[in-house]
Amino acid sequence: RDKWSKKMDFLLSVIGFAVDLGNIWRFPYICYQNGGGAFLIPYTLMAVFGGVPLFYMELALGQFHRTGAIPIWKRICPIFKGIGFAICIIGLYVSFYYNTIIAWALYYFYSSFSGTLPWASCDNPWNTPDCTNYFGRSNVTWTNFSRSPAEEFYTRKVLEIQKSGGLYDMGGIHWQLLLCLFLIFTIVYFSLWKGVKTSGKVVWVTAMLPYVILLILLVRGATLPGAWRGVIFYLRPDWGKLLSTAVWVDAAAQIFFSLGPGFGVLLALASYNHFHNNCYRDALITSTVNCLTSFLSGFVIF
Repeated sequence: RDKWSKKMDFLLSVIGFAVDLGNIWRFPYICYQNGGGAFLIPYTLMAVFGGVPLFYMELALGQFHRTGAIPIWKRICPIFKGIGFAICIIGLYVSFYYNTIIAWALYYFYSSFSGTLPWASCDNPWNTPDCTNYFGRSNVTWTNFSRSPAEEFYTRKVLEIQKSGGLYDMGGIHWQLLLCLFLIFTIVYFSLWKGVKTSGKVVWVTAMLPYVILLILLVRGATLPGAWRGVIFYLRPDWGKLLSTAVWVDAAAQIFFSLGPGFGVLLALASYNHFHNNCYRDALITSTVNCLTSFLSGFVIF
């Protein structure tokens, strides 16, 4: 079986898998919704007693057996081999919507190469009379029917939901999005087609670039007037929330969204390690980076 050419290739691959939309999008919202700074207490406890041990266990299993998600269950307990197939099917479902989201991001990136951003005004062919532009204006009348330019760009230009009558009539194919999706799947294929020899090089870009962008957005946001108000809005603790069971459930769900144990990816990545690699240290490093990234993303968002 192939092995990672460098230790950093493995660490960046694990970090790149664990740091995703669950960190950047979901954690700031869940933290704010469940008591701000007070939410960090159940989140940390769930990480220490639930997320990190499972994270470490999956790395250890993959490194010891040196197999993927399907054959490893034949070795552990043959009657559970269906778990491996279920993991692969779930991974297939996840790849469908994750690559679709990336295709949307690519479409937004392409659309940004214009003199005026198409989601910054209501003067576009897809806009409706309900479109309300609030950019550069002090007095804006907002009603229950008002829609922002960004919302109408997403729903009427990107998704074109106005051309669909519902689930029974999904409309035609948006060829620009189809092209973006095909390009994304092509990039993913050529990133993996030679196994760890190619993916180990690709992660130096895919794992490092999000941190560069986060740092740029953090510096930019910190220089804006009233930035400290966003930090207070994000971290002001509501200790009463700790008495709610839903907060602890959300903390447990969030740590699983963040670290991603149970998807079989950690098994596969760790199976390319040397047998005597210190996976315990790797689990501590990558899970710590993951949780700190979630915390940092809250400052960027708010």
